[in-house]
Amino acid sequence: MYRKGLKVTACSIASAVVLAGTAVVPGTLMVPYAAPVAGVSQATAIDGGSVGLVSGVSLSFSKYLTQSEQSAKLTANDTPVVQEAADQEAEAEVPQDEAASAAADQGEPESEYANIAIAQVDNYVNIRSEANQESEVLGKLYNNSAATVLATEGDWYQITSGSVTGYVKSEYVVRDNAELARSVSRRVATVTTTTLHVRTEPSVDSALLGSVPIEDELTVTDESTPGWVKVAIEEGDGYVSTDYVTLSTVYVQAESKAEEEARLAKEEAERQAAQEAAAQKAAEEKAAQAAKQQAASSSSSSSASYSAPSGSGGSSVAGYASQFIGNPYVYGGSSLTNGTDCSGFVMSVYAAFGVSLPHSSGALQGVGYGVSADAMQPGDIVCYSGHVGIYVGGGTIVHASTPESGIKYSNANYKPIVTVRRIF
Repeated sequence: MYRKGLKVTACSIASAVVLAGTAVVPGTLMVPYAAPVAGVSQATAIDGGSVGLVSGVSLSFSKYLTQSEQSAKLTANDTPVVQEAADQEAEAEVPQDEAASAAADQGEPESEYANIAIAQVDNYVNIRSEANQESEVLGKLYNNSAATVLATEGDWYQITSGSVTGYVKSEYVVRDNAELARSVSRRVATVTTTTLHVRTEPSVDSALLGSVPIEDELTVTDESTPGWVKVAIEEGDGYVSTDYVTLSTVYVQAESKAEEEARLAKEEAERQAAQEAAAQKAAEEKAAQAAKQQAASSSSSSSASYSAPSGSGGSSVAGYASQFIGNPYVYGGSSLTNGTDCSGFVMSVYAAFGVSLPHSSGALQGVGYGVSADAMQPGDIVCYSGHVGIYVGGGTIVHASTPESGIKYSNANYKPIVTVRRIF
C-alpha cells in the first residue's frame, strides 16, 4: 500500500484515477479529490502546501510525470491525482471485478476443460503433419481420447496429445465441452505412502474401511472436503488424506506411429514368451502333481487338492484361478491357499503360468495390452479403482474380494471398470 512520499499532481482524467471531493491547496486553487490511499493522511501539493486525505484505496500508475509536466497538467485540467514518488514501486488493492477483467484480458481459460478436444469417431482419427489430408500421418487419436487445441486453421485444429503434435479435422473432435471431457477422463489419487488407510468419514478418528498399497491409482469421487478426497475401493467409497496421495486428471491420449509399432511388437513378443513359459510350467506342474497324488493317502488327508495349471491360454488361466474360490483374503498376501489380496491373487495365478506380474492393482493397469470391456475374454485382467480380478467368462470375474468374503465370483460390471488388460 501507499505509505509515504506521495505528491498531489495532475494529469488527464482518462489516464489515472482521480480523487473525489474538494480540498484547498494553500496558495493555489480549489481542487477536487477522490478516495485517497489507505493510511495516508497528508499529501504534498505542487507548491509545497499540503491537503488532508481520508483513508481509502487508490490504484497504482505505470507512467509518471516530471514536476514541470505535473504543473502543466494541473494548469490545463485542475484535476490532481495521488502520484507515487519517483523510483518507489506502487502497491494497490484491485477490486475483484477488475482482477477478473484483467484475467480475461490475459486470455486465461474459463475452466480446466477449455481448449480440450475429445475425439468422437468409430475408431480413430489420423493426426497429420499439416492441415490437409495429403500430409504425413504422425499418429492416431482414438475415440474418446483427448488433445489440447493449439490453433485453428480453416476446418483443421492443430493439437497436441501425448507425444504427438499435428493436425486433425475439426469435424472429428468436440472442443470445449466440459461435460464430455469429464465423462471420458478420470480424476485419480495415486497413493504415495506404503500403506494408506481409507476411512468411512473424512477424519482420522473415523472407522477404517480398507487399506491400499503404494502406487495404487484410486478413482476420486468427491473433492469437496478440504484435506480429504473420497475414493472408490473394493469395500466401497471412503476418504483418504490428501497428504498421502497425488491428484491428477487422466485422459487417454494419442499414440504416435512409432509408439504404435513398438507396442504391437512388444505385445506379440510377450504373447509368444508367455505361451512358451506357460506350456513348460504346465508340463512341470502336471508331472509334480501326478507324483503327489500317487504318494498321497486319500484317507488321511482332509486338505483341499488343486489341479496344476494346464494349457497356455486365457481359458486355462480362468479355470486355474476358479478352483481357489472360498479361500481367504489377506491384505498384502499372495498365497492362493492361505490368503491373498486382489493383486496378489492375480499375480500368483499368472505366476503358475510362468508370467511375472507386479503385486499392485495400480501397476496391473499397465501390463499386457488393453482391450475394450465389451471384448473381454477368459483370463483377461479386469482393473477397477483400487481393485483387480480375472475374467472367467459369462460376465463374471473371480477375485480376492474382502476379508469378509475371501476369493469369490462377482459380476464383472459390479463396479466401473477402469481398464481390461490381456496377457495371452
